[in-house]
Amino acid sequence: MAALLVAGFVGLFSETALNIAFTELSQIFSVDATTIQWLATGYFLTLGILIPVTGILMQKFTTRQMFLTSVLLLLIGTILAAISPTFGFVLTGRVIQAAGLAINLPLTQNVIFAIYPPHKRGAAMGIMGLVMLAGPALGPTLAGLILDTLSWQWIFWLTTPFLLFSLIFGIKFLPNVNEVRNVSIDALSVILSTIGFGGIVYGFSVSGAGWTSAPVLGSIIVGLIAVILFAIRQMKMETPMLNLRAFKYPMFILGAVMSFITFFSMLSMLVILPMYMQMALVIAAFTTGLILLPGSLLNCVLAPTIGRLFDKYGPKAVITPGTILVAISYLIYAQFGTETALWMVVITHIVMMLGIGAVLASTQTNTLNSLPKQYYPDGIAITQTIQQVAGAVGIAVMVSLLSSKQGSYLATGSELPQAVAEGSSFVFTIALVLSVINFVLSLFMKKTVPADVKVTSPVKATELVQDRV
Repeated sequence: MAALLVAGFVGLFSETALNIAFTELSQIFSVDATTIQWLATGYFLTLGILIPVTGILMQKFTTRQMFLTSVLLLLIGTILAAISPTFGFVLTGRVIQAAGLAINLPLTQNVIFAIYPPHKRGAAMGIMGLVMLAGPALGPTLAGLILDTLSWQWIFWLTTPFLLFSLIFGIKFLPNVNEVRNVSIDALSVILSTIGFGGIVYGFSVSGAGWTSAPVLGSIIVGLIAVILFAIRQMKMETPMLNLRAFKYPMFILGAVMSFITFFSMLSMLVILPMYMQMALVIAAFTTGLILLPGSLLNCVLAPTIGRLFDKYGPKAVITPGTILVAISYLIYAQFGTETALWMVVITHIVMMLGIGAVLASTQTNTLNSLPKQYYPDGIAITQTIQQVAGAVGIAVMVSLLSSKQGSYLATGSELPQAVAEGSSFVFTIALVLSVINFVLSLFMKKTVPADVKVTSPVKATELVQDRV
């Protein structure tokens, strides 16, 4: 697990760490703001294209083969980006990095569900939740510190030793835990998946050009049509690339919807909140990172405990309070203005990260627990795809709404800080509505037992599974 989680942390750290250096990189490589954004767009696009394919790959190749491929891709991409003489090389390195992360995330979840019995999965997924939150959250903070003292290349160089550790540790300790089957990869399914999920992510990622522009509307429409055709084909295949029959389990559907809302709100919040602090409160990028740091660190400390609480008391006891904390945080965010005290931002962000930490890993664990064992690779690929698409769509939609509202206030003669504060308040109000929906959905959450475990006596299902293990 150490080998997998360290590599996953580096990949997720890289997802957001470079964002803070975009202005500097734009000047260094003499490219405009739209072009430099491809360092983020390309990352999301690669994840959106490759993650749906991992479900079948995890059945076709061994755990060690998948692990070595993911870490080597992360390592090659990181080194290539660090030594890049031109923008094209940096972008290529980012795409290779994202390909490694696209394999690592589903693989890590699959290993957790293969080696941990159901009554211990909450704690294990809590650790993974720590990685999934800490990586993106700490990226801008640590990158800001690096840029203040070293060059931008060190954002990549400083992660290289961790990837080497992961590679060596994995070669020594990681066994094959999955069941390899002789399955074929359907070329048409891969093409439809690539066009579908790639088109949707791309369309939303370039929506800054305007929602009515031909590239945006065309990409989204073509993507949606391809996803529909992909789904129809999967339901008709005897051995589908992505088994969508996982959606016949109600708790899986509920968890998938809650995961979409959580990632839609969370990743957009991690973009909007720094923008608000830098433009409305007029504070430096590095200071912004420091303000967000306590919430991220506290979440890291409490993530294993939250996982154990899930194992002991079930999903509703953890997830429902988590959705309440998230809703309270967005309610407070929506009241922020140009005179908001920084200590208030720190405390609200701590509450927000605790709420997200309680919802994120617990929802994923309960969602996948509802499936039979043979559906785990497919369920993991589906949920990971949903999360990446939700993140890309959430950032695009929320930033677009912020810009639109900000422009409206500027047109009335408002100063930029006030306009940004009003726009941020509007966006946080929308996120509040989504968090309330998540709270209502959490009330229907039930503790799930793996669907292939049949309980024929009063003995707890988890004890039955433990006996079988």
